[in-house]
Amino acid sequence: MIFEILAIGLIVSSILALFLDEVVYSVAALSGTFLFTALLYYLNGAVYAAIFQFVVGIGTLAALFLSGEMLGEKSPKKASPAKTSGLIGAGILLSLPAIFLSVSDQTTIGPDIQIGEALWSLRGLDVLLQAIVILTTALGIGIVLYERRKK
Repeated sequence: MIFEILAIGLIVSSILALFLDEVVYSVAALSGTFLFTALLYYLNGAVYAAIFQFVVGIGTLAALFLSGEMLGEKSPKKASPAKTSGLIGAGILLSLPAIFLSVSDQTTIGPDIQIGEALWSLRGLDVLLQAIVILTTALGIGIVLYERRKK
């Protein structure tokens, strides 16, 4: 049951991070996404992957929060409660497969490979792709800051 609750939280916070207009609320929702992902890794026995996800999430949030506050325009209107409720409802609706098609009993992905072992020992491509995403984000923020300083 805990896996289903974490899956619902993960999907709802991801949707809120994508569709909220206010930068601060969006970054706060993204922090929930990183936290729920790290908790799912931890509960599946991948402690080191959970720590790695949490640390990368903290660094990403710091960069996004600073760049969002510096570069984001302050909108005079606040997000309506109806839109936020609609986004939460859409997240819960998208979470229904995680509730009814539960995979929380599955702890192995092969005949003799545990999920935690696979996440940690078979993650060469995953680490490379996350490094590329972080580098691209840092370069994008640097270019935007450089262009803004030029004006």
